[in-house]
Amino acid sequence: MRVAVLPGDGIGPEVIGAAVAALRELAPELELVHGDVGLECHSRRGEYLPDETMELVKGSDAVLFGAVSTPLSAEGYRSPILTMRRELDLYANLRPVRNLAPGLGLLDLDVIIVRENTEGMYTGDESVDEEGVTLSRRVSRRACERICRFARDIGESSGRGRLTCVHKANVLRRSDGLFRDVFYETVRGSALRCDEMLVDAAAAELVVRPDALDVIVTLNLYGDILSDEAAALAGGLGTAPSANIGDRHALFEPVHGSAPDIAGRDLANPSAALLSAAMMLDHLRMPEPAAALRSAVSGTVADGGRTRDLGGELGTEEFASLVVSRLRS
Repeated sequence: MRVAVLPGDGIGPEVIGAAVAALRELAPELELVHGDVGLECHSRRGEYLPDETMELVKGSDAVLFGAVSTPLSAEGYRSPILTMRRELDLYANLRPVRNLAPGLGLLDLDVIIVRENTEGMYTGDESVDEEGVTLSRRVSRRACERICRFARDIGESSGRGRLTCVHKANVLRRSDGLFRDVFYETVRGSALRCDEMLVDAAAAELVVRPDALDVIVTLNLYGDILSDEAAALAGGLGTAPSANIGDRHALFEPVHGSAPDIAGRDLANPSAALLSAAMMLDHLRMPEPAAALRSAVSGTVADGGRTRDLGGELGTEEFASLVVSRLRS
C-alpha cells in the first residue's frame, strides 16, 4: 500500500518525521512517498499544491499531512488542505479527543467529533460591495445525509452509546433546520441514543459535564471550534489527531497548525501526528500496529515523557525516540 507523505511547512516536517519513523518500525511494508506542498513549496516552485502532488495523493491509499503556513497576502491563494478536501471529496472530518494519560489536561474527556467538511461557512464564496462582505453559506441535503450516516456508523461500530446532533436551528431555521431534520431521518432505528443540542450549549457542556457527551455530529464551523475547545481541555492541540475521509480517499493530519514561531527548534509535540498515523493504520485495516502506536504514545506520556507544552522538557526528537523504542520492545 502507498502512503503520500506531505510534511508541509513550519513544524510539519518535524512532527511528520516522527510519524514516519514510527511507521517504518511498525509497518515496513508501507510505501511512503513524499510530496511537496505549502508555502515553502510556493517559494521554490511558484505553486502551493503542484499537480504532481495531487496526482500522488489521488494514486495513494492514504495521505499523511503535516501543516501549511498561510501567506501574508491572501490574493490568489488557495489553501492546499481545503483544496484537497474539496477535490477528493473528503466530506467527513473525524476528530477523536481523549486524554493521553490520567491527570493530563484540564478535564477527563473521551469524545468523538464528526464534522461536515465540504460546505457550511467554509465555502469561501465571498462577495464584496461598498458596505462590506457577504458570505454564501451552503447546507445541502446530500451533505447532511452522508455526514449523519457516517457519524451513526462510527458511533455504532466503536461501541458508543450516544450520538448528539449539534446545530443552531433556533436561529438558522432553514439551513440548520435541514441538518437537524436529516439527522433524525438518518438515525431512525439506530441502537444509539440520539438527541440534539444547540452549539452554544454543547460548548458549555464540554466544560461542565464532559462525560455526558459521546459522539457529536455537526456542521463545518461548529465542528472546527468545538474540536479545538475539546482538544484544549484534554491536553492541547499537540495531542489532537484527525482524519478527513471520503468514499475513495482519506487524509490524516494533526489538528494543530504549522506554528512557524517554534519551527526548527525541537519544541513541537509530535503526539498528534503520531496519533494521526495510528488513525491512518486503522483506516488501512492494520489495527494491531495502530493499537501498538497509540499504546506507545500514551505509555510514554504516562511514564513522564512529556514535551514542553505538556509541562515536560523533552524535545520533538527525544519524545519520538522514546515512542519508537517502546515499539521495538
